[in-house]
Amino acid sequence: MRSLISFAAGLLLATSAHALSLADISGKDAGSGLKEALTQGAAKAVDLLGKPDGFLGNPKVKIPLPESVQKIEGVMRGLGMGKQADELVNAMNRAAEAAVPQAKTLLVNSIKQMSVQDAKGILQGGEDSATQYFRRTTSGPLTEKFKPVVKQAMARVKLAEKYDQLAGKASKLGLVREQDAQLENYVTQKTLDGLYLMIAEEEKAIRKDPAGAAGKLAQKVFGALK
Repeated sequence: MRSLISFAAGLLLATSAHALSLADISGKDAGSGLKEALTQGAAKAVDLLGKPDGFLGNPKVKIPLPESVQKIEGVMRGLGMGKQADELVNAMNRAAEAAVPQAKTLLVNSIKQMSVQDAKGILQGGEDSATQYFRRTTSGPLTEKFKPVVKQAMARVKLAEKYDQLAGKASKLGLVREQDAQLENYVTQKTLDGLYLMIAEEEKAIRKDPAGAAGKLAQKVFGALK
């Protein structure tokens, strides 16, 4: 931890001529400010998505029918199955909203376990470097956390069960992508994609406007990188 804090402070002071004015920021403050900013962005993304209409009401992350179903959606609606299609979309997005709150603890733990090299990548990287760090360190554990919640939510929808039965057969014939053959897998992946997208947006916002960060230390750290 001490080496991470020292590295963060040194990197900030050496990044540019403008950063030399940060001599008043201690090593402890630099390390804490970085973690403060990442914790803020991750928590806000989780809070935005893990509520009613967090997915369903947000066009950026709303989960659509699987691509294989979209191809026959018009036929479904023509056969009077429009209501069932809408119910399936609603169920998928509600499942995602129920699963996302599981992410907060894992994201915070990922921040606590950050290495010196991770910090270097975030501070020297692009506008979504922190998001890529989260994706690399949490996608596996989050998949395990999300899937049971999604599965339980989707089990209440009769059409979802029928979809799995038909898609499983279609997958063997090459008509449906294997990753779309089970809705719980599809919804889990889309939930992850939506979460990382919102984390990326929060990261970009903090980098663009450090003054908008919740903590003063985060403002100092990201203000120095502008």
